[in-house]
Amino acid sequence: MDAPNPELAARVAALLGWGPTAWTPVIGGYTPAARYLASRSSERVFVKVATTPTTARMLRRELIAYRAVTGPFVPAFLGGEDHDTQPLLIIEDLAAAVWPPPWTDARVADALAAIRAMHATVTDLPPLAMTHGDKLDGWAEVARDPQPFLGLGLADAEWLARALPSLITAEAACRLEGTALAHFDLRSDNICFAARGPVLVDWAAACLANPDVDLGGWLPSLQYEGGPPPEAILPDAPEVAAWVSGYFAARAGLPNIRDAPFVRRVQREQLTTALPWVQRALKLPAL
Repeated sequence: MDAPNPELAARVAALLGWGPTAWTPVIGGYTPAARYLASRSSERVFVKVATTPTTARMLRRELIAYRAVTGPFVPAFLGGEDHDTQPLLIIEDLAAAVWPPPWTDARVADALAAIRAMHATVTDLPPLAMTHGDKLDGWAEVARDPQPFLGLGLADAEWLARALPSLITAEAACRLEGTALAHFDLRSDNICFAARGPVLVDWAAACLANPDVDLGGWLPSLQYEGGPPPEAILPDAPEVAAWVSGYFAARAGLPNIRDAPFVRRVQREQLTTALPWVQRALKLPAL
C-alpha cells in the first residue's frame, strides 16, 4: 500500500484539521498494519492503520491506551478513530529520534527512569487479566507439550525434566496483577530517545500489572542487544525470571503467526538470554 485511498486520507485530514500532501510508507513493525509518515510542508505525523482483524483489535486497544495515558514517555496523541475494518491512530513523528541498539550505560539509565515514571503514573486502564485473559501460561504449557521448546535446541529433555518442577513452582509464585501502568511489550524497537528523553511506542498491550514483571519482560532483549544481564537491574527476582522465561519458552518454538511473522524470531532471541537468567536465578542444572 503506497498511499492511503481517498477515503482514508479524508479521515486523517478530518482528524488533523489539515490535509497531508505527501504520504511515505514506513517499513517496520511486526504486523501488517499500514504505517505512513504523512506531511504537509513542515508538518509531519505518523499514521498507523489496521489492515486485518488482528491488527484492528490491537489498534483499538492502542487507542484506549493513548486516550488514557499522558506523560513525556508517551508519543503525542494527535487523533484516532475506530472503524469496522480500519481503525487508525495518529501520533507525533519520531523518525528523528534515536532508536537503539546500541545501548550505552546512559541510555539504559534514561530508559529505566522513563519506565519507572510510567509505572508511577495513575491511569484507569483495564487490569492485566482483562486485557490478556488466560493467555499467559509458560512453563506449565511447556510441561503439557515440550516439543516446541525442545525443538529450539536450547536445552535437552534431560535438563527440562530436572528443571521443570522448580520452574513451574517459581512461575506460579510470580504475582502478575498489580496497579502500576505497564506497557507489557517493552523491547528496544518500542523505545526511542527523542529530544525530551525516552519515548515508548506501541501501546496495544498496556494494562495495569505488577511493575517488576513489566520491567522483567524487557531485560532479556536488553542483554541480547549488548546491555547488562537482567539481575543487574532486577536482582533477587527468581519468580519474575521464571515467568518471563516461561512466556518465551512456551511460544518461541510455535509456528509463525500469520499477521506477525517475525514475532517468533524475536521470542527465540529473548529466550537465549531469559533461559540462562532463570537458570542462574533458580540455581538450575547447567544448560
